[in-house]
Amino acid sequence: MLFTSQIIPRALPALCLLVCLRVDTCAESDDAAELFGFDQIHAAHLVFTADQWKAIKPDEPERGPGGPGGPGGRGGGPPTFSPGTLLADGFRRSLDGDKSGSISNDEFASGFARWFEAWDTKRQGFLDTDAIREGMNKDLMPSFGGPPGGGGPAGGPPGFNLEGKEGRRNGLSGMAGIDFGYVHADLELDSKKFGDVAVRYKGNGTYMDARNSEKKSFKVDLNEFVKGQKLFGLTKLNFHNNVTDPAWMNESLAYALYREAGVPAPRTSFVRLSVSAPGTYDRKYFGLYTLVENPDSNWAKDRFDTKKGLIIKPVTRELFIDKGADWSAYRQAYDAKADITYRQMRRVFDFAKLVTSASDDEFAAKLPDFLDIDQFARFMSVTVWLSSTDSILMVGQNYVVHLDPKTEKFVFAPWDLDRAFGNFFVPDPEQLAIGKAWGEDNRFLTRVMSVPAMRDAYLQRLEEFQKTIFEPAHLAKQIDEIAALIKPAVAEEGPEKAERFDRALTEAAAATAAEPPGAPLGFGMRGPRQIKAFIKARHQSVSDQLAGRSEGKALGGGFPRPGGGGPVGPGRGGRGFGLVGFLGPVWSKAADADANGQITTEEFQVLSSRWAGEWDSDHDGSVNETELREGLGKAFPPPNFDRQGPPVPQK
Repeated sequence: MLFTSQIIPRALPALCLLVCLRVDTCAESDDAAELFGFDQIHAAHLVFTADQWKAIKPDEPERGPGGPGGPGGRGGGPPTFSPGTLLADGFRRSLDGDKSGSISNDEFASGFARWFEAWDTKRQGFLDTDAIREGMNKDLMPSFGGPPGGGGPAGGPPGFNLEGKEGRRNGLSGMAGIDFGYVHADLELDSKKFGDVAVRYKGNGTYMDARNSEKKSFKVDLNEFVKGQKLFGLTKLNFHNNVTDPAWMNESLAYALYREAGVPAPRTSFVRLSVSAPGTYDRKYFGLYTLVENPDSNWAKDRFDTKKGLIIKPVTRELFIDKGADWSAYRQAYDAKADITYRQMRRVFDFAKLVTSASDDEFAAKLPDFLDIDQFARFMSVTVWLSSTDSILMVGQNYVVHLDPKTEKFVFAPWDLDRAFGNFFVPDPEQLAIGKAWGEDNRFLTRVMSVPAMRDAYLQRLEEFQKTIFEPAHLAKQIDEIAALIKPAVAEEGPEKAERFDRALTEAAAATAAEPPGAPLGFGMRGPRQIKAFIKARHQSVSDQLAGRSEGKALGGGFPRPGGGGPVGPGRGGRGFGLVGFLGPVWSKAADADANGQITTEEFQVLSSRWAGEWDSDHDGSVNETELREGLGKAFPPPNFDRQGPPVPQK
């Protein structure tokens, strides 16, 4: 049973439900507990008309033929997410000298010459991988906290921004101009039937990963078209496709860990999802999905006994950084899930001013007025232990914040945990430093985690959870129970999925297994972790760090200032983590023709000419914005987690 006695005392009644597997294992307090747990698999069936099924496909920006629209770079449409496309704005700013919107061959050549001169800071006459990393950091990465190419507050550092256009979706697919609209459908869930529900695709990275397959994630709103429809008091259901997770349980187990830690995380269950659409599908089995509770007013009522609190889902690396007292400056990045009151706005503004401007002493004294210290320590201890860097730690997304109207304190909860257990763009996540698991440029976390009371509470929770909920035998038992339940449903997706599932649950990569989880994926990172192997290694690493035997590896945000210690303990510079930590070596390999580790100016110019020619798909002598993004997507391809093999950068 996923239960622990380590629960916040004042929250015990509500949290009892959060950590039970089924309603019969603890006192019943809401009907929704019937829906969640790990002791059964629900059956869901979505029924569309032919026109409705056609309409669910989102409008997507037109792309030229031959772009990386799917596996192997085939097909039209926007590309599957590639880290390389994040360089496009930097390339355009640096190379498009005449601001024509296209980069000529001469502009490529002169721009690469300038880069070589600027990046050879040691005047060695060649570039190595570290020099390319540093140059990319300085000249090419998009900015945080605003549109690509803009600047953060006070000239903030370069980086990675997932904020969409005003009023549109945030995230990777939102940035690509992909939006999802609801269509009409019918839903059957076990024995219950709902007519005329609203259904749309959902997800960002998971949508991009699944966009050439049937198995996309869905959001279902029972209330959008027919008011009053509810399922166990719930009005919205999230069906997550698990395409990035070879074990099909990352999200469910990660959410359970948060709940065991006393964090008000959403509840989950498993669902076998089928779809009918005349002329296309007749109860076609799409696969095993994770049903995830929606963090909305119903969730807030259950956890906080109120529907009047503010719920925001931030997508920003500048959380609670002062942008003035006009909500329009915060609206898109904070993504409030209901109308916000003036009092709630003022609370956000006041906290942002404190984070940005207060002295260290004032900040430490006033932080408990805005943040529940113990609750945030619990949230951070689980996030860091899971090496869940597609989160507040690195990217600035995939969490929700609730402002309780009674306490006027901000409470954090996780969201979108498919990349938990070290399955994001970070090498050696098992070794992530507990004292430097967030970017050096993350002002909010740097300030908060430097407060002695917060630091002590965080370390105390890590020590406690190491002996309880993080203990490998405890987690292995849960994994085995979940695996026994879901394995038949996984096997129905096909023999490749069944084999992948079995490999993901081994404790060490089989010597004879081709491309096992954890195999090299390029970019200095490794593929999906075997969950038990990750847990064992992570538990040992955290134990060593708590005991002072190891410093771990600092995240550094991928945009580090060399050296330096963390707020909890000394860290290592972080150069190998983050985006340029794996983009730099790919560029270096592409340019280093003789593979001697030293890229000459001639080799750099040869790469310039090759990329300019390869990316000029219409052969007009220049590379336009579409060609630039597609070319960078090919040069720096994404790790393909589904096939579990290494990407092959084009040379």
